[in-house]
Amino acid sequence: MNRIENKFTSLRANNEKALIAYLTAGDPSLDITKKLIFALEEAGVNILEIGVPFSDPTADGPVIQAASQRSLKSGTTLNSVLKMITEVRKVSEIPIVLFGYFNPIFAYGVKKFALSARAAGVDGVLVVDLPHEEAKELRTYTDAAGIDFISLIAPTTGEDRLKKIAAKASGFLYYISITGITGTAAPKIEKIKSEVKNIRKITNLPIAVGFGISQPEQARDIARFADGVVIGSAIVRLIDENKNNKNLLKIVSDYISELKKALC
Repeated sequence: MNRIENKFTSLRANNEKALIAYLTAGDPSLDITKKLIFALEEAGVNILEIGVPFSDPTADGPVIQAASQRSLKSGTTLNSVLKMITEVRKVSEIPIVLFGYFNPIFAYGVKKFALSARAAGVDGVLVVDLPHEEAKELRTYTDAAGIDFISLIAPTTGEDRLKKIAAKASGFLYYISITGITGTAAPKIEKIKSEVKNIRKITNLPIAVGFGISQPEQARDIARFADGVVIGSAIVRLIDENKNNKNLLKIVSDYISELKKALC
């Protein structure tokens, strides 16, 4: 078992749910991102999604789009993100999923990426613009490297396609709680509950729910039927609002602690 599977197994044994947090690498700097990783882990985050900045993040809402642009302007690259993860791995075993788009990976070289990511200590990849039907180009190498390929399930995903995606997925399934882009609408709990129930009929993989979740109450309600909750735009917004505050790490940690309490 790798770190992701181990984490869900241990959480399930303790009747806990995963708190999954997203950070845009390099916003406001890679050094601060690294400090935030340690702070979030201490505050209760179980799995980290590290966003690789991209110039055209079409699946992301305005908050993460702006963070991606700031990160690119500060010089963040896929290679520098991998180097940062290598440094994190010297002291932390928290599961890490690289979240991003295929263009930077393709430019880097898919085989080289898989080998470099594995060497850095990446546990999974989530490539939002690489659908199931086109994933083989990357998965040939990431699967061989033992890196989980995290698959997205949308509210509009039909049953036949859902079965195909679930059959090939690894790590966990990421259910998108709303239609549209990240951080722009509130999820409808009862609808999500029904969809997660349907997904469970065809897979034993853990199911995490993300997009639009920002309040502890939302996280608590979703955790009643999902295996994990993903918080993204709310964290990125909080970081941007407090990037010049000397108490940035504490402010973000306090927010995470409240979310973790809700999941417990």
